[in-house]
Amino acid sequence: MERGGMDGILTPRESARFVAENSRDVCIDGEGVRSVAELLLARAAGPELRVGGWKSLHELNPRAADEAAVNWVFVVDTLNFSFWSEQDEHRCLVRYGGKTYSGYWSLCAAVNRALDEGIPITSASYYATVTLDQVRNIFRSDSDVPMPLIEERHRILNETGKILLEKFGGSFLNCVRKSGKSAQKLMYLVVESFPSYRDVTQFEGKRISFYKRAQILVADTWSVLEGKGDGCFEDISSITMFADYRLPQILVYLGALKYSDKLLKKLLDGVMLSYGDKQEVEIRGCALWCVELIRDCLLELIEKNGEIPNGEINSILLDYYLWDYARDHRDEMKRIPFHRTRCIYY
Repeated sequence: MERGGMDGILTPRESARFVAENSRDVCIDGEGVRSVAELLLARAAGPELRVGGWKSLHELNPRAADEAAVNWVFVVDTLNFSFWSEQDEHRCLVRYGGKTYSGYWSLCAAVNRALDEGIPITSASYYATVTLDQVRNIFRSDSDVPMPLIEERHRILNETGKILLEKFGGSFLNCVRKSGKSAQKLMYLVVESFPSYRDVTQFEGKRISFYKRAQILVADTWSVLEGKGDGCFEDISSITMFADYRLPQILVYLGALKYSDKLLKKLLDGVMLSYGDKQEVEIRGCALWCVELIRDCLLELIEKNGEIPNGEINSILLDYYLWDYARDHRDEMKRIPFHRTRCIYY
């Protein structure tokens, strides 16, 4: 079961519901929710909505299900924020293994490139003391656009590495093992232990959380361990989608989320929204709650059709699928603006 957040902070699910109920500039469209659920229904029996898809559909993710792979996931999700570029045609690009990667995948490619070069970037004892110049080299771009927020990435690597060494013997697997196979316990252990994961803000007088990176860290740990052994979390379905800037865009594109004219104009004009801004919170909260409703609708459709999905369908798998869908439909989605917020939380 979800436990209440730290110090009266609403859980991500409670936060999203509260935001959706009190939102002015973003709303969820019931018909749109159903049509997205129907789109997903066609995928319910395929590899896209299975835990194995994380590895089989993405060549940069680790193949193994061992401690090294868990530590890879931890470093990548510690740095999993703010990859959007000011101009779509000018992006940070990383070439690796004969391919060129952008966005989040540029981070994964850079980590794998560093490991191939003999740089132990996934070892806490290395990144606890890594210098800014070393970080600039590790995450160097193959275009003229550098990876955003490189100083922040350096600071967070040092801070996180030191804490991982002090509290968990330098291995994220030890942290995973302390959670007693509970996704919620692991999420809160991460949030309580590592300051950069504390994705918390205020909305209408309440303290709310989305914990985007903490939740995706739990999800990716579950995925890299294939839902087995230390990664067999009995409450994995309590993890929600990961409130970022790409998912709301795809939900608007698919008709499940609607923006007011005022907000849409602001986003089309490229106005930056600061972290914790009311409209920024509404976009993230409504997107999160929207995916919860899509999941509920999809499970109803599956039951009604008498179909048996391959394993449990949860919000994590829906998020993974929709995020990939957004990347695959990038050109068609260009007319829908994403919200621009530069921060370390997503």
